[in-house]
Amino acid sequence: MNIHKSYAVFGLGRYGKAVARELVRSGAEVLAVDIDEDLVNDAIADIPYCKCADVTDVEVIRRLGIASVDVVVIAMATNLEASVMATMLCKEIGVKTVIAKCASEMNCRILSKVGADRVVLPENESGIRLAKNLMSSGFVDIVELSGDVSMIELEVRQEWAGRNLIELNLRKKYGINVVAAIQEGKVSVNIDPAQPLSGDMRLIVIANPAKLEKMR
Repeated sequence: MNIHKSYAVFGLGRYGKAVARELVRSGAEVLAVDIDEDLVNDAIADIPYCKCADVTDVEVIRRLGIASVDVVVIAMATNLEASVMATMLCKEIGVKTVIAKCASEMNCRILSKVGADRVVLPENESGIRLAKNLMSSGFVDIVELSGDVSMIELEVRQEWAGRNLIELNLRKKYGINVVAAIQEGKVSVNIDPAQPLSGDMRLIVIANPAKLEKMR
């Protein structure tokens, strides 16, 4: 798990709070920031490091130490101007990954243009799902099918490349059922278990996430 990365969440509405709370629950170092003191006070019981501050002010961003944060999630979709400013400031000070929540497809395009590395629409991706994806190592995407079963898209690990599914025996080792493979943008559900995997492939699997801890 990426608990060694540091995270900041700007905006403590329902979405931002869900992201921050799930990251904290997973053991990550998280700084949560909102300009609304009531939202900060409401969140502090679940998120220990909460600050009331204006993240559209470059001096505030610097004072909070955001330059040393690995991933910033900007969850202020209802305020496009603030989202744009926060995104630009984070990229200017060198934040490697900025993820911005959007209120519309148009907002997504705008935030991408000003530097967001990834944009999300809340109707397509819940805050908890985003947090779980951030915490997964080598997992591209996670969709919960039930409480203990998820469909997961993961990259082919370096040690898997050149070996086939029969040799790897992923089902026995990790409880993974491979249902499809993605290569060069094409999805194949008819996987030959004797064909060696390529390092540029991604696999779509059904698994119990708890059992995948052995992979992380």
